[in-house]
Amino acid sequence: MINVISCIDGSPGALAVCDAGAWASQRMGAPLQLLHVLDRSETPAHSDLSGNLGVDSRTHLLDELVELDAKRNKIALEHGKLMLEAAKERAAEQGAEDVATLQRHGALVESLLDMQNDTRLLIMGRLGESHAGQALAVGGQLESVIRAVHKPILITLDQFTPPSNFMIAYDGRSVTQNVLDTLIGSPLLKGLPCHLVAVNNTNLDRGPELQAAADKLIKAGFMVSSTVLRGEVKSELQRYQQEHGIELMVMGAYGHSRIRRLFLGSNTMDMVSSSSIPLVIVR
Repeated sequence: MINVISCIDGSPGALAVCDAGAWASQRMGAPLQLLHVLDRSETPAHSDLSGNLGVDSRTHLLDELVELDAKRNKIALEHGKLMLEAAKERAAEQGAEDVATLQRHGALVESLLDMQNDTRLLIMGRLGESHAGQALAVGGQLESVIRAVHKPILITLDQFTPPSNFMIAYDGRSVTQNVLDTLIGSPLLKGLPCHLVAVNNTNLDRGPELQAAADKLIKAGFMVSSTVLRGEVKSELQRYQQEHGIELMVMGAYGHSRIRRLFLGSNTMDMVSSSSIPLVIVR
């Protein structure tokens, strides 16, 4: 079954991830799966003191450390289950009808890759538990997921309100064509006014290709207004977003590069870290 996946953790933004999942599930007519991954690499490990222990006390103290580690893991497991149950209740209150919970052990990226074939949309908060309170930070888990997962990712902030419009950051690359195809093939944003925006800092005329993209969306039933801006990409997109009251932005995952790199484009991560609205990232 193809699901909307909301990644729940203990960060302040987890409620927004839950709310966005309930909204997306209803828009897409897809089940919502609330996922909590218990990553052992993030659990504080005790120090190895065996070399400093006396012969008589070594075994006893090491047994206590092992028991303490087991208790810590059990508490983390129970805490995760409680978070998932609370998130399930909240999603149901938001109108989601088909909601399931899943708790997994291991690395988040590996878990999401295992589930990728059954994923239609992935939802994550911009900040995880370890980055709470850092307004312009991007969680290390999120960046790794964007690099690895080939499904659309909705990135939320501390709160989520269903958008009444959206904007596509268009630059004509093949990945932006994937953005158009993904939107056309999904009911997620159908019926919402679409702003198709390109930032041109060259002498090339971007008008014709932008119009072709707009025509493609209009043919698919979208209400589209298109604009070509001039200047620095991030600042111009943000200015347009603020002036037009844009509530969600859609963009491709990679920036321009003469050599195809394995890491994310700077424009993408700049927008993720500084955006004041949710983003949908498409590979």
